[in-house]
Amino acid sequence: MADTPKPKSGGGCIGTLATLVLLASASALAAAVFFIIQPQDLSDIGGYGPSAKSATPRDVKAVMRSAIDRGQAVVFTEAEINQWLGRTLGAKQGGMLAGQVSLDRVWVRLENGFAEVITGRSVMGRPFTVSMFLKVEQKQGPSEVRTEVSLHGGPYHELLPKPPRGGRFGRLVVPQGFLILILPSYRKLAETYREEIHLAFEEMTRVRIEPNRLILESQEFADRSAVLPKTF
Repeated sequence: MADTPKPKSGGGCIGTLATLVLLASASALAAAVFFIIQPQDLSDIGGYGPSAKSATPRDVKAVMRSAIDRGQAVVFTEAEINQWLGRTLGAKQGGMLAGQVSLDRVWVRLENGFAEVITGRSVMGRPFTVSMFLKVEQKQGPSEVRTEVSLHGGPYHELLPKPPRGGRFGRLVVPQGFLILILPSYRKLAETYREEIHLAFEEMTRVRIEPNRLILESQEFADRSAVLPKTF
């Protein structure tokens, strides 16, 4: 009488499944690294490219001071901000990697309700970009409106609303938790432009970010606008 065949062990199936999971993880990691080392496309940003170098940028600090003194509003285009950053940025990358890493430029991309602040570096001769999405929040306090700049926190993907996105490493959009790797450099950048940030977000009363432009209103201008009759 023939022997009854023994059922096959499930170990082979589990091993195959584990191998497939490892291969998928390795492929995803390789794809992520590929997109991280590719600098993001900046050609859509106002003030980017050779033609911007010949333009004479507005003095952002002087214009804001004048608007505050005169009780006016001021509008800066994306190109004007980036041309001014290109002329004034003097920060340099220091530390142990000073000979291999340099901070080349900073750009700002203005979207509907938020801004993307992009830093461009050279790492061992190769271009490398990282960015952070920021928004302006204005909250009414007991006696005044308080303006705060915070992480934008939009959905990471339309099919994956959480975790919130934080910025880009190269061309890869990363969740907010990854920003801990670049926060120190952005704090240094903010310190470099401390006076301009104070004028824009503390001295100005209303701040709006729209595609391609930043709108700042002084307290006096906001007060006048509030009492003017609306026309239709």
